[in-house]
Amino acid sequence: MFGAFRASSISQGGLLWKARMKMNLSPTQKANIRKRLKAADDVVMKIQESGVQCNALTKLQAEPTEAQMPPKDKYTVFTRNFKGYRKSVHKVPHFTKVPVPRTAPAGF
Repeated sequence: MFGAFRASSISQGGLLWKARMKMNLSPTQKANIRKRLKAADDVVMKIQESGVQCNALTKLQAEPTEAQMPPKDKYTVFTRNFKGYRKSVHKVPHFTKVPVPRTAPAGF
């Protein structure tokens, strides 16, 4: 077919990279990340206040809270494969549903 509606690889394929390549997150994305971290901190605090004790809770208590985390740890995660060993948290698949580590390995 010719003209404006001809088939081409661009018109048939769609957007190839759906995540932005920039490391910068928008202020709304950052606010949502902080909100999720605070909500997780509240859950840990309430479980701790209830008197329940388990190994998972002990490990979570050792992690820093949202207020104690530097911005580098809030908005990026350690990855061996990226330049500088850090990638933006929005590049992690399902980062809103899986626990993102709050600390990087020692030395990074």
